[in-house]
Amino acid sequence: MRVQVIPFGVLKDWLGASATTVELPDGATVAVLLERLRGPLPAGSAAEILASIAVSVNAEYAQAAQILHEGDEVGLLPPVSGGSPARTANALDEKSGDANVSVALTRDSINAEKTVAAAKSGEDGAVVVFDGIVRNHTRGRLTLHLDYEAYEEMALKQMRELGLKVRERFDVRQVTMLHRLGRLEIGETSVLIVVASAHRSAAFEACRWLIDTLKQTVPIWKKETFADGAVWAPGEPFPQEIALESIKSREAPHET
Repeated sequence: MRVQVIPFGVLKDWLGASATTVELPDGATVAVLLERLRGPLPAGSAAEILASIAVSVNAEYAQAAQILHEGDEVGLLPPVSGGSPARTANALDEKSGDANVSVALTRDSINAEKTVAAAKSGEDGAVVVFDGIVRNHTRGRLTLHLDYEAYEEMALKQMRELGLKVRERFDVRQVTMLHRLGRLEIGETSVLIVVASAHRSAAFEACRWLIDTLKQTVPIWKKETFADGAVWAPGEPFPQEIALESIKSREAPHET
């Protein structure tokens, strides 16, 4: 059987930037596929790399024992941190099934003021906003710009799920999440989260939970370009229920 493998983030530098077709025996698992892919990786680093990734099958997180089928699309996902994908949503995605959850990926500049105003309602007592912006330095290095890449279909799905979950968990009225893709300059908004609620405590807690969880689980990666080189941001470890294996060590950022 044949499956399509799509690497993201730093894995593109070692496995190639485009999707590739891999032939496997019928009944092969995700673990078998990963073993097949170890060959092209640099000597000495394969174990560390593959120990820290997550894998998706048809845009859903998968475990090592999952059986693959003909035509499956397998994403190789390094720890997320928020590149240039083929498809981009430039308007709010309205497929969540809940009119009070709005999510989008966009290459257009994010208008925070307009987005916040649209989220407000007369029944709200509080609106809490997280506006993530591109700063001019990271780890003591001068930053020139950032490039964001996403596994777009999966990222939108994960963002919708987070929005629905946070409304139920924290009893907030409105959730809006926007994330930029492509090239971002210093001072631009990379991610905007707006939570509206009758009570401030729920809005604060929901907004904090959303950005922390988004940074761990939504497949978006960030490449930082400095005055003296470029690096894929190492990202945060995946939660245990997503990661294929326990992370025993973290590889240093991959310089290009």
